[in-house]
Amino acid sequence: MKKKLKKLAKIIPDPLYLRLLYICRMKKILHLKNPKTFNEKLQWLKLYDRNPDYSKMVDKYEVREYIKEKIGEEYLIPLLGIWDSFDEIDFDGLPNQFVLKCTHNSGGVVICKDKSTFDFEKAKNRMNYSLKNNYYWSGREWPYKDVKPRIIAEKYMSNDGDVETELTDYKFSCFNGRVDNVMLCLERSTGDVKFRYFDKEWNLLRYDVQGKALPKGYTIPKPEKMDEMFELAKKLSEGIRYLRVDLYCAENKIYFGELTFFPQSGFDTDILVETDELFGSYLDLKR
Repeated sequence: MKKKLKKLAKIIPDPLYLRLLYICRMKKILHLKNPKTFNEKLQWLKLYDRNPDYSKMVDKYEVREYIKEKIGEEYLIPLLGIWDSFDEIDFDGLPNQFVLKCTHNSGGVVICKDKSTFDFEKAKNRMNYSLKNNYYWSGREWPYKDVKPRIIAEKYMSNDGDVETELTDYKFSCFNGRVDNVMLCLERSTGDVKFRYFDKEWNLLRYDVQGKALPKGYTIPKPEKMDEMFELAKKLSEGIRYLRVDLYCAENKIYFGELTFFPQSGFDTDILVETDELFGSYLDLKR
């Protein structure tokens, strides 16, 4: 069924497409008339909360102006360049470490830690593949539909100048402007990423299968800048029904990552059923 959906993606109306895809991925019926769960409500938001500003907010280049206006330019990772194609990139003008990102999707990222060992051909193939794809069609995340495909280069961020030390990704879930939790993404480079949820008081939240299995009393040190990050997430999510705000902290300084309206495109099977229902109760579609 998934293969047939992919072939017919551009001719099936959005509501029908999402209903069919929901059955394929979630193994249950999508209730759009009276959505209850978080995943269901994200599908509803795809169809009925179409603020044109959202397209700028998911564009990895255009969002920089939004961040500058909302919280300040000091939270932006330094930009090294922007191009319409891979062949236009002036690699001689880039530093030894950098990050390439496609502006119009999620996942079109290439990291260079050392230009002397950088696989340019592999990077070109990855970027060219991403540039050709319209991210909207696979999950109907409409803010991406008209984003211009481009490539940006940003400074490679690390802790204390150690290029091998990965930054922790802090993902804040905001419901109608209220920041409920932060999810820490740990050990990404190992291929076995760990997810840990905490509230503002730094209490562990057992929102997913991994968290449910953690031993009693489990915790990790609270980052020094965590309270400030919660406040920044609140400012960025004001007036929006649901928004996930991704932030980093490098050398004790906070940096903006990205804004996400539909985590896992509203097909998140990693969270517990109880969490899906809880987040659904937090998300007020009438506001």
